[in-house]
Amino acid sequence: MLNARIKLRHLQAFLEVARQRSFARAAERLSISQPGISKTIRELEDTLAVALFERTPHGVSLTQAGLTLLRHAGPAVRALEEGVEALQAVQTGAHWLRVGTLSTVESRLLPEALRRWQANTTTERGAQVVTGTSAFLLSRLRRGELDVVVGRMTEAREIQDLSFEHLYYERLQLVVRQGHPLLAEQALGAHNLCAYPWIIPPPQTTLRQQVDSFFVRHALLPPPLRIETLSLALGRRYALIGEAIWVAPEEAVRSAIQRGELCELSLPLEQHGGSVGLCINRSLRPSLAAEAFCEVLREVAADVVKGYHAESS
Repeated sequence: MLNARIKLRHLQAFLEVARQRSFARAAERLSISQPGISKTIRELEDTLAVALFERTPHGVSLTQAGLTLLRHAGPAVRALEEGVEALQAVQTGAHWLRVGTLSTVESRLLPEALRRWQANTTTERGAQVVTGTSAFLLSRLRRGELDVVVGRMTEAREIQDLSFEHLYYERLQLVVRQGHPLLAEQALGAHNLCAYPWIIPPPQTTLRQQVDSFFVRHALLPPPLRIETLSLALGRRYALIGEAIWVAPEEAVRSAIQRGELCELSLPLEQHGGSVGLCINRSLRPSLAAEAFCEVLREVAADVVKGYHAESS
């Protein structure tokens, strides 16, 4: 049990002297007098019945007892400070989230998760949403510039030491506008696709790997007329106004297919789909906002899976 005579000011003074290796510099950093910090350290040493510092020609150094206390007091005080900061964040309403998102979840999962995360609260709760390739987003996550990255990224080499949590599987689909000539083909083959423009993900993306695999399996050359983009808005519009074949995430075209605006070709690009999930950097302590948002993501993902099962039954 912690001795009741030991106060937080004792530990703060001890840690600052240990960092500065000087009573004078530590007193300056803590904005107290040198006699005051010396008295505080003596009180701590008297309570523990050990010497924590010894004087040297260049200042002070930790004794063996001081080193032992440093190993335990440092993390304990930091944890306490983080806890106080977290409570202050709750009280002041400072709930900010930094999310990296891939195009596979921009249409359904992410908007609904953000809506639920912001619902039923009177405090400030904002999010910065960054889009881009998996390589770009995961590099920012690794540097601590993002709290979480959401999307289909299990094939990404950049995950490495990051932590990926699977939420559900989702396919890439070959879709065209209603009335497209390919929809009238009785036995659609891969060779029929070569005469049309394509809208495909850019090179060096996880989604493009699946498209390139499709070309290899069917002995196709990359289409000479193609738009390379991750923009869902551009892909959708370009497919609707012409005869392009759009390689689109299932989530992004579900509503348009249900309304009859777009149609999936009978030739599947992939059978089982890839793993959509969330990726975090476990080497960094997650914020309260990030923890709450990840929990909401799991709830929304479960609803998405239920919706898929209901539509297929």
